Amino acid sequence: MHSFGYRANALLTFAVTILALMCAIASLSDNLNTPSPSAQIEILNINWFQKQPHGNDELFIFVAAEYETPKNALNQVSLWDAIIPAKEFAKFSIHTSNKYRFIDQGHNLRSKEFNLTLHWHVMPKTGKMFANKIVMSGYRLPEDYR
Repeated sequence: MHSFGYRANALLTFAVTILALMCAIASLSDNLNTPSPSAQIEILNINWFQKQPHGNDELFIFVAAEYETPKNALNQVSLWDAIIPAKEFAKFSIHTSNKYRFIDQGHNLRSKEFNLTLHWHVMPKTGKMFANKIVMSGYRLPEDYR
């Protein structure tokens, strides 16, 4: 006859084995899921420029102004960001000014073209992170600003 210790050990080993199997299946099933979020952004107005002399899957989204300079092929300035904690909050509409300043360090950006890009990163509890973006081109900085 088996003692209480043997029975507890067998039960614990069986439970841990089932838990490990469920984790492996959940991790492998993530490869079958292809997230396909959609987004739309519209910039209605740029209010001002300033010259500076010098529980569930979460979704991190941010809007960045992207432009080229002779030194760097890609420069990004984050203008707005948000964390969407759950799927039920993923559909929203906001009317806001930029959260972070779009600063020109010198006179390098006057009358330069830039793109507004909406980036999103899906951060699941388990599995790989998924990232994508929408690029909107055709924006130009003004000739003069403060």
